[in-house]
Amino acid sequence: MADLRAGLIGLGMMGRHHARILRDVPGVELVAVADPGGDPHRVAGGLSVLHGVDDLIAVGLDVAIVAIPTRFHAEAALALAEAGIHTLVEKPIAEDTVTGYTVAEAFSARGLVGVVGHVERFNPALQQLRARLAAGDAGDVYQIATRRQSSFPGRIGDVGVAKDLATHDVDLTAWVAQSGYASVSAQTAHKSGRAHEDMISMTGRLRNGIIANHLINWLSPMKERVTVVTGERGTFIADTATGDLTFYANGTVALEWESVSSFRGVSEGDVTRFAFAKKEPLRAELEAFRDAVLGAPTELSTMAEAAHTLEVVESALRSASGGGAVVSTVRA
Repeated sequence: MADLRAGLIGLGMMGRHHARILRDVPGVELVAVADPGGDPHRVAGGLSVLHGVDDLIAVGLDVAIVAIPTRFHAEAALALAEAGIHTLVEKPIAEDTVTGYTVAEAFSARGLVGVVGHVERFNPALQQLRARLAAGDAGDVYQIATRRQSSFPGRIGDVGVAKDLATHDVDLTAWVAQSGYASVSAQTAHKSGRAHEDMISMTGRLRNGIIANHLINWLSPMKERVTVVTGERGTFIADTATGDLTFYANGTVALEWESVSSFRGVSEGDVTRFAFAKKEPLRAELEAFRDAVLGAPTELSTMAEAAHTLEVVESALRSASGGGAVVSTVRA
């Protein structure tokens, strides 16, 4: 079978990585790139830099990657759906939930593979975590808490930290727990003088009863990407920046030091840091996209799941504006 003919729209910070990896994915040939702003990172190689999605479609594609600013996602994705092209859209799926579901329905109605680049699903630490939770290694899961903190990235101008980063944490939490969100509330802060929030603290409950907490900001001088899962048998900590996974087991030996024992509630047991292969997440995601187009099952975020993720984040933002808890009107 001939290689899938791939096109890429958007040659910015994410697009340059897509271009680099697409050239190395077996079974895929990058045949066209487009960006109205040109090629700032010089990743086009010998390809002409086309202006927009219509020029990309005219080349004749099997698959496409959309890596342009969020406000243009829906327009490009809907054009690609109309042209019958399987598409991966960078997250978030669209500017708002209603539009996100519209995009999802457009691909579903045409029987096309439409997915969204929630790349944390391909982080090796989270893949290991999901498998171990499914196997019951933590027992009954009580809480999933994430922290995603860093300084402000100059590349983001059209959304706040909630839609840019909290979408990662909401999606990975629902995926790891294999359950969508039932409710969510939040508080936000605006400290950098921008129209959009640069800090959000979210609390929610999944449909399966797990409590979720997310702390995300662009106000920290250090970078932190951590997922903590607490269950009846112990706590998993996944460092998604390094791809490491550690398990802190509850102790099975009673503590004899009474004051310490009563303070800690549970005793400390063995600590295990797992060793496993670590493939670059974006490469794994693009290989999964290829496989999905060829008919194989994958762990990619469907567009309907991505619309639910955006719905949760928008519900959190409404909560922050009104001060009360918001129950998501889940459709996915």
